[in-house]
Amino acid sequence: MKLNKTLLAVAALVALPTLGWAQDAEGPVAGVNAASDTSFILTSLLFLMGGFMVFWMAAGFSMLEAGLVRSKNVTMQLTKNIALFSIAAIMYYLVGYNLMYPLGSWAIGSDETGGYLSALFGVAVLEAVGVTADGLDDYSYAATSTDYFFQLMFCATTASIVSGTLAERIKLWPFLVFVVVLTGFIYPLQASWDWGGGFLESQFVFSDFAGSTIVHSVGGWAALVGAIILGPRIGKYKDGRTVPMPGSNLALATLGTFILWMGWFGFNGGSQLAMGTVGDIADIGRVFANTNAAAAGGALTALILTQVLYKKPDLTMILNGALAGLVSITAEPLAPTLGLATIIGAVGGVIVVFSVPMLDKMKIDDVVGAIPVHLFAGIWGTLAVVLTGGYHGESTLMGQITGIVVIGLFVVVTSAIVWLIIKATMGLRVSEEAEVNGLDMAELGMEAYPEFSKG
Repeated sequence: MKLNKTLLAVAALVALPTLGWAQDAEGPVAGVNAASDTSFILTSLLFLMGGFMVFWMAAGFSMLEAGLVRSKNVTMQLTKNIALFSIAAIMYYLVGYNLMYPLGSWAIGSDETGGYLSALFGVAVLEAVGVTADGLDDYSYAATSTDYFFQLMFCATTASIVSGTLAERIKLWPFLVFVVVLTGFIYPLQASWDWGGGFLESQFVFSDFAGSTIVHSVGGWAALVGAIILGPRIGKYKDGRTVPMPGSNLALATLGTFILWMGWFGFNGGSQLAMGTVGDIADIGRVFANTNAAAAGGALTALILTQVLYKKPDLTMILNGALAGLVSITAEPLAPTLGLATIIGAVGGVIVVFSVPMLDKMKIDDVVGAIPVHLFAGIWGTLAVVLTGGYHGESTLMGQITGIVVIGLFVVVTSAIVWLIIKATMGLRVSEEAEVNGLDMAELGMEAYPEFSKG
């Protein structure tokens, strides 16, 4: 999802007045020929269609989590999901978008200082005093809202990953405070190092087409650190064994998985970032096909492995196998053949089946399996880029490892600091009584299934 200089300039125009100009613009953009108009219209349509498909993934996460937690905690998960998306929308507007592109590039020595200034003060203010950011024209004004809308959805997805892991024992407001920091600062800063034209791209040729590392592993790292600091649910681990805590509604979990699977076509397909030529359309179709193949590979692998290992298929593993396949192909969904995409996704399914019990042995309680799906499969998918060469065929194993390590260390350290500060000031965990009785009544005073008093 690398943006050229025009789109880097576009990112600077997030101020409210600018968004208003984009919405109010009528007729063709000045100075742009008909062919460019058509390309612009089609690419903007791609951003909008891809964006609302990724938005629908918020419903997928909500249904998946609602199905995999116990009934006494369902309302809390639904509340967290709609709140975290709303917070992401505000924080990415106020801070994140400008931090991720103009400031991210400027901070590491790029010459995009004009873009940074316009992000900080607003284009109208700069123009009023005679300062014009390099590359800002009428054409880029109109692109602002579509690109912003599309990029926002990726930011919100990162926060959704954290929600499921920490379910059933974290307080609402401390979690939402963490989301403010994650979506406003942690996510956009590290994303700027590659997608914003930063040092991971320019110096290491790090390649991550749609975010196996930049989106999914970031959410996974934040979730892992939070789970370690928060601790497991009461009764999850007893006498050296793991006590199963089945979810309340596997039908909802399955629905959520299919919604996420569908939304991923926008996630990966929209990351082509162009739909103005025949070649672009062909590439988008290839991305869709590879994305689907990887999901199928992950699901079938989990189905077969759980049959072999446990003598019966495990639906929750199959669902997470499909999601792990999707995460695995996200770093490079364009270059592989259908066969290779299926294999990449299948490896994601293997990762899930073996890493879920591994985390339990380590007494790291991940309620929905988000760490294996988004972190471990995200790392695998990023490494798998070298199988096809990635960005311009120049990606190397060392470059990919560097990106994984740098981003991982950054997110682990910053997340740990934020989690520990919140724990010391607000507290993270609900009381033992509240956890046993369920967070729905303790934190919210309402139940998702009022006809049933116990989870």
